[in-house]
Parts: sequence; C-alpha cells; structure tokens
Amino acid sequence: MINKSTLKFLKDLKVNNSKEWLDDNKKSYENSKNDILTLTSELITSVSDLDKTISNAYLDPKKCITRLNRDLRFAKDKTPYKTDYYIVLNKNGKNSPAAFYYLHIEPDNCFVGGGVYNPLPDQLKKIRQEIDYAFDEWITIIKDKTFMKTFPSGINNSGVLTRTPKEFDEKSPASEFLKMKGFYTMEKLTDKEITSADTFDKINFYFKTTKALVDFLNRAIEND
Repeated sequence: MINKSTLKFLKDLKVNNSKEWLDDNKKSYENSKNDILTLTSELITSVSDLDKTISNAYLDPKKCITRLNRDLRFAKDKTPYKTDYYIVLNKNGKNSPAAFYYLHIEPDNCFVGGGVYNPLPDQLKKIRQEIDYAFDEWITIIKDKTFMKTFPSGINNSGVLTRTPKEFDEKSPASEFLKMKGFYTMEKLTDKEITSADTFDKINFYFKTTKALVDFLNRAIEND
C-alpha cells in the first residue's frame, strides 16, 4: 500500500512547487520516495514470479521510477518538479521500447496497466503486422472475460489514424487496431484504493491480467 503521507506530500508539492519549499520539506520528500521504492521493490518481486523476463532482468527499484525533477530545457512550464510518481517495470529498463507494466501515483489521478504507449515507427509497424497476422490470438487476449472485466476500457491508444495504414487491407478485421498508435491497458485507482490494505494484491492482479498483452507486444517488437 501507499502511505497517505505520500499523497499528501504530492498534493502539497503541487501547491508549493519550488526548490525552497522542497528544501524545507526534505524529510517528507525522503519519506515519500522511500515509500515508493519499497512498493517498487515488492512489485518487482511479485511480478518476477509472474513474468520470468522481469525476473531475469534483475531490475533496480531506483531505476524503475521517474525522477522528481522536470526537464525544463524546452518547457514553457518552469515549475521544477513533477507532482507524481511513475513506476515502470520493463524487462529492458524503463526507457526501453519493450512493453511494460506500470503504476502511476498522483493524488486523484492514480492508474495502472501495461503495454506500449507511443512506440517508435519501427516497433509500431511490427506490432501492427503481428496483430494483422495473429488477429485470432489478439482477439482471444482482449476479449477474454477476465481481461474485459478487469480492463473495461479495453485497449487504450496514444492516437488513431483516420485510415488503415496503406500496407494493410482496409477491409482487414484488424483494421480498428491497425490504426492505433499505441496499445496499453489503463484503469483508475482512487486515492482510497491506492492507500488501502489490499492495494498490493489488486495491482498484482492488474499486472497478471495484462501479461498476455505484454507478451504479445514484446513478441511483435522482437520479431526480425
């Protein structure tokens, strides 16, 4: 579970987003970071039992969470800090193009899931080819009763083309998915849920349910 004090720190940081405030509240920051690192370490252990690619990756919890500092080089918004924590369990590291499991922690905006958000053109092409080639398998995954109940919003995307890519048949039964630019699950968790005693088991169930999608996407990405 996430401590309520971690959400309070993030709420306070959003209102007081400055180096001076963070310096004055360093202890709260350190406590929140340790809270997130503890959860990340526990999730790595549990997902390793589920997914051997995660087990074999020997992930470092510190490298599975995003940094608090924002990159301000090209940003119009000059507030120095992010006001959320983002945990990414990716077999090749959080910046890899491989499909992954994730947990986003932000007051009133927590969510969990897995997949790929914005794949590079080469990876996107491979995923579309695999969906088109193995459409029956794809449908079996996303129409599974447990999957649909756990992720009622289905497959989310980071954008959709107006037409089917030219290398595919417009009448393909996979056309709806071939237009997508990303493929991931995402379900909201309330602040009450994220701080409840059964949060850990709930997150693990989300990861377990999305594993078939992660496996499918990684197979596609790794195809030569």
